[in-house]
Amino acid sequence: MTYPHLLRPLDLGPLTLRNRVVMGSMHTGLEDAPWHLDRLSAYFAERARGGVGLIVTGGYAPNKRGWLKPFASEMTTRLQAARHQRVTEAVHAEGGAIALQVLHAGRYGYHPFSAGASARKSPITPFSPRAMSTKAVDRTATDFAKSVALARKAGYDAVEIMGSEGYLINQFLAARTNDRTDAWGGSAEKRMRFPVEVVRRTRELVGDFPVVYRISLLDLVEDGQTWEETLELAHRLEEAGVTAFNTGIGWHEARVPTIITQVPRAAWRSFTARLKAEVSVPVCASNRINTPDVAEEILASGDADLVSMARPLLADPDFVNKAAAGRADEINTCIACNQACLDHTFSNRTSSCLVNPRACHETLLVLSPARRKESVAVVGAGPAGLATAVSAAERGLAVTLFERLPEIGGQFRLAMQVPGKEEFAETLRYYARRLEVLGVDVRLGTEAGPDDIAGFDHVVVATGVAPRVPEIEGIDHPKVVSYADVLAGRVLVGRRVAVIGAGGIGVDVSHFLTHDPAEHGLEEWMSHWGVGDPSVHRGGLTEAKPRTAVREVTLVQRKATPIGKDLGKTSGWAHRAVLKQSGVRQVSGATYERIDDAGLHLTVDGEPRVLEVDHVVVCAGQESVRDLYDALDRGATLHLVGGADVAAELDAKRAIKQGTEVAAGL
Repeated sequence: MTYPHLLRPLDLGPLTLRNRVVMGSMHTGLEDAPWHLDRLSAYFAERARGGVGLIVTGGYAPNKRGWLKPFASEMTTRLQAARHQRVTEAVHAEGGAIALQVLHAGRYGYHPFSAGASARKSPITPFSPRAMSTKAVDRTATDFAKSVALARKAGYDAVEIMGSEGYLINQFLAARTNDRTDAWGGSAEKRMRFPVEVVRRTRELVGDFPVVYRISLLDLVEDGQTWEETLELAHRLEEAGVTAFNTGIGWHEARVPTIITQVPRAAWRSFTARLKAEVSVPVCASNRINTPDVAEEILASGDADLVSMARPLLADPDFVNKAAAGRADEINTCIACNQACLDHTFSNRTSSCLVNPRACHETLLVLSPARRKESVAVVGAGPAGLATAVSAAERGLAVTLFERLPEIGGQFRLAMQVPGKEEFAETLRYYARRLEVLGVDVRLGTEAGPDDIAGFDHVVVATGVAPRVPEIEGIDHPKVVSYADVLAGRVLVGRRVAVIGAGGIGVDVSHFLTHDPAEHGLEEWMSHWGVGDPSVHRGGLTEAKPRTAVREVTLVQRKATPIGKDLGKTSGWAHRAVLKQSGVRQVSGATYERIDDAGLHLTVDGEPRVLEVDHVVVCAGQESVRDLYDALDRGATLHLVGGADVAAELDAKRAIKQGTEVAAGL
């Protein structure tokens, strides 16, 4: 497929973008210290080299009260601007353009001296903000403008003013976080004054310098903005001088998922189209746009003028060049898992990407050309083995990949059966295509033994895991089935089911078992999460429609802690919510007594209990498969990766990273 709309240039004032692809803002952790600027430069330069039209940095505060955390990124001094020249020069050397995002955290600031529109504490930070004085609000509007001027001095081609996601500007706009009675609050018109002043003062200070404003189309929180207020704000900002609008969906505290993998692709485009129909400046669509086909269709339909993709450019920095060269089938697609990007960010760790561990580590994890074309045998085509094989082949090594099953994928092939995790299939599509392009000798349906791998210069064992069988009386009863057999479709379970083990797999299996295939599509998804029309429902929130569970499922764990406690920081809450919406019964602190014709016998809080079920699905962990590794002589040329190395809770992030690192060191 060709992408004429996606690859068409666009003028943003005096700046001409080479295409319509915007790498959206994402805080990586490299922004916060000057000694990371070289790594940040390499990270952005690789995306510019990959063809993206405009890069937007992570957020930089206009003053210290606007920090995201203590000593976090800011753009407040000439010295900082001078240091940033190495970032902008690196991007320009690759033919790219880059915008600095100016962001004041407001009550989202993770520090004790945060300041907000009001003194209302955020539910996602432990600190209560100080309500800004009237003069402080005025100074802060000017601070935004000064930061933009410094960004221009640093060589940035544009700026993005962050007015969405629940940060300070958004806090001024919503009644839930603005109870002021001065000139900056008390009515919708007065609440709009702050962002309008930010843009007006910025325009006065920097002339025709491109100013993008990220506007919240749907707050998805109680007492958020109405659609009429959003449009009024957009018109006022146009008059104040914005060059373009980028779009944001949902506050960070919203209880509606907006970007994780269970969110349908391009779920929010209709709201972008509604804004575009009302304004005269370019409008950028964002959130869950992860393929060039989806992006092209949005632009071709006239729903937007640009498309913003943050995580997809983490996953594949060559996204645009591959699309332009007719190689879209080679794009490493973002699966929206959040495990290495946002989960890292919100845990104060440097971001990366599950499917591309080199992201944000370009200077540390280098796949340099091999000095000699040595031979490599990789045994096992799960995520770890696939990452090893592809990375080794990219270095120029001669790779043979053995897989005992007729298909590649390992545990990923099971994960993609879970409703909302269909995107995992894209990773297997990517690896299959890369193996083909790189000329890897792939031997499916082959269980490699010591004789098969004799003579290779390097052997990487990635034989994965097998489901662990717990020691429970009656574990061999006909009612008992493995999660692998259930997800693979080899077993069809009855209407009443108990799931043993409430880790990530147990939660996924419970979702799989309760999901009604008849309920699919964007409208159904939005109805279950209570997303409504913001012109009717303030903030875009309405009453959620109950899910129809096709089975009665009870999820049981030995631990007394809440079920799902250890799931991903930025997505776990949504998975737990789906369990609740689907009526999954949850039992913690259970002792498994036995399984018999009556069902699963437990002891909970000292009381016996019987779950009368048709089947018991075992999700009680995994054990490493190491038969081949144990049969081989140890040596510098033998490596163990992925689940075969550490079985614990399945961890594709670790597996792919480890496989890539091993390949880099061969």
